[in-house]
Amino acid sequence: MRIGLLTEGGYPYVSGDAGLWCDRLVRGLGHHEFDVYAFSRSEAQEDDGWVPLPPQVGRVRTAPLWAAEDDGVVHGRRARRRFAEHYGELAAVLCASDPAVASDPATPDADPGTEGAIRAPAEADRFAGALYGLAELARDDGGLTAALRSETAVRALERACRAPRVLPAAREARVPDLLAVAAHLHEALRPLSLDWYEEDGLGAVDLCHAASGGTAALPGLLAGHFFDVPLLVTEYGVRLRTHYLTRPDSSPAVRSLLAAFHGRLAAETYRRAAFITPGNTHTRRWQERCGADRTKVRTVHPGMDAAPFAEVGESPERADPHTLVWTGRVEPAKDLVSLLHAFAGIRTAEPGARLRIIGGPVGPEGAPYLEHCRELAARLFPDGAGSPHADGAGPVSFEETGGPGLTGPADAYAAGAVTVLSSVVEGFPAGLVEAMFAGRATVSTDVGAVVEVIGGTGLVVPPRDPRALAEACVSLLRDPERRARLGAAARARALELFTVEQNVAAFHDLYLEVVARTPVRRVLLNGTGDPLPFAAPVEAHIPGHWADLASRRSPRPAPTWAANTPVRAPAPARAAPVPARSATDPVPDASPVPDASPVPAPEAAR
Repeated sequence: MRIGLLTEGGYPYVSGDAGLWCDRLVRGLGHHEFDVYAFSRSEAQEDDGWVPLPPQVGRVRTAPLWAAEDDGVVHGRRARRRFAEHYGELAAVLCASDPAVASDPATPDADPGTEGAIRAPAEADRFAGALYGLAELARDDGGLTAALRSETAVRALERACRAPRVLPAAREARVPDLLAVAAHLHEALRPLSLDWYEEDGLGAVDLCHAASGGTAALPGLLAGHFFDVPLLVTEYGVRLRTHYLTRPDSSPAVRSLLAAFHGRLAAETYRRAAFITPGNTHTRRWQERCGADRTKVRTVHPGMDAAPFAEVGESPERADPHTLVWTGRVEPAKDLVSLLHAFAGIRTAEPGARLRIIGGPVGPEGAPYLEHCRELAARLFPDGAGSPHADGAGPVSFEETGGPGLTGPADAYAAGAVTVLSSVVEGFPAGLVEAMFAGRATVSTDVGAVVEVIGGTGLVVPPRDPRALAEACVSLLRDPERRARLGAAARARALELFTVEQNVAAFHDLYLEVVARTPVRRVLLNGTGDPLPFAAPVEAHIPGHWADLASRRSPRPAPTWAANTPVRAPAPARAAPVPARSATDPVPDASPVPDASPVPAPEAAR
C-alpha cells in the first residue's frame, strides 16, 4: 500500500525530532511505498539536509513553518466574506465559555481533569465546520496566508472576545494579546493553503500516518475530509502538554485562547483518526482525557536497536561492581544536583563507590549547569572530583562519549554495575531502555513512563529525594546476586517490548487493519452505471507498457512558501488504474510514458 507519512520538524531532516524512529519504520516496511510530507521548523534544519532515503520513499514534499512569505493571493468580495464567516466562527468557539475548553495550564504535569476531557458535540462540530470551511476556501480560491494575518482576522478575534458568555481570560484580552493569538493561528493554519490536497497528492495514498499530533496531523485531517483517506496518529508526547510547558510567560488571555485551539484541534484529530498509537501509558492517559476513544487507542512502544548492546548484555562480568553510571544530556531537568548529594550519602555507606557522569551539555542552560555540577562535586568530594575516571583522581568523573574507552553508549553502560536515572521530568526514557538492553540493574526516579518501562525489573524512588536515591543504590551495590537477577530480567523485558522489530510489526498490522476497515473511496462504473468491483486489476500495480498513465486533474500553483521537492532516490513509478472500456472503444495508446515521477496509487477493490 502507499502510506502518506506526515511529520513536523522530523523525518527526513538530519536534525529532526524522532527522525530515527521514522527512518527505522520506513526501512522496516520495505514492501510498502511511502510519500513523505514534512514541515520544517527552521532554516538551519533545512540547511542540514536529509538523511539517506531508502528506495521505498516515492516522493518528499516539504513546507516551512518558520517563513511567512506572501503567496500573492488576493481574495474577491465573496471569498473575503467566506473567510470572515469561518474565521469568526473559529474565534467564537475558542472564546466560548465552555467548561471543557482546556485544563489549567498552571499544572501542566498533571493529567487533564474532567473539564478538559469532555467537549460538547455541538462545540466540536462548530470547530470542525470552521476548520474545514477555511480549508475549502483555500482549495477553491487560493491560499489564506494574507487573510490569516489581515485586520479582518484580528477584528474577528476581538468581536469573539467581547461577546457575552465568553471565557473570563478572553474578555480581558488587549490588542497585544489579540495580535499574538492571530499570529499563532496564522502559523498553525498555514498548512490549509498547501496544494497537497489533490488527487495526485494525499488523495492518492491508502492511509495517512501522522508522526505526531498538532500541525503534523492537520494534512491528514484534510485528506480525510476531501478524499476519505484514513488517518493513523502516533504520539510519543502530547502536543497539548508541550504547549502548556513552552508558553509560561504569555498573558492569561493568550494562554487561554491558544489552549482552547490546541485542545480542540487535538480532540478533532482523535475523533477523526482510525487509530491512535501512544508510545506509553502516560501519553495514553492524556489522549483519553483530551477526548480519544479508548477503542481506537493502541499503545506501541518506541522501537530501539538492541544490537549494539548485545555483547555487553551477555557479559555482565565486565562491569565494575563498585561503580554507578549516569548517562544522558546534561541539563537541569536531569537533576544531577540531587544525584551528587545522593552520592555523598552513598560514599558514607560504601567508601569504595564511584560515580561516572557520561554526557554533554544540551541547550542554552546545559553548559552553565554542567559547570555548576562540577563545582558542587568539588565541594562535596574535596579528595578529588571532576577529573577523568581513567586517572583515578577521585570518586566522581564527568566524561563524554567518544573519549578514551567510551566509543559508544554500550561502553558507557558496561563501565558500571548500576545505572542511575535522576530526572525530574522525563518522557519515554530511551537511556533506561539502553541500560536494560545492556543487562544492567537500574535505580530511577518515578517520572514520565519510567515505571511502565521498568515493569518491576529495577528500583524506583521519588524524584528530588537524595536520601531515597542513595539507599536504593547502596542496596544494589551490596547485593551482587540481586543486581544480576534484575539485570537479566531487565534485558529480557527490553528485548520483548522495545525492539525495532516489535515496533515495525505492530505498525504493519495496524496498516492492514486500517485499510481492511476502509470502504472503497471511488467506485468505478461501467457504461450502464453498474459498479465494477474489479475495475482496477491487480496487475495495474505493476508498471508496464500496457498501463495508461492518464494525466490527473491539473493542480493549482503551489504557494511560494511550500516546496515540492523531488525525491533523491525515486522508487519505480506505479501505474494508474486501467479505465474500463467496451469492445467498441478505441484501443488506448500503450506506449510508455517517459516521466518517471511517482504516480497516484491505483484504487483496488477491497
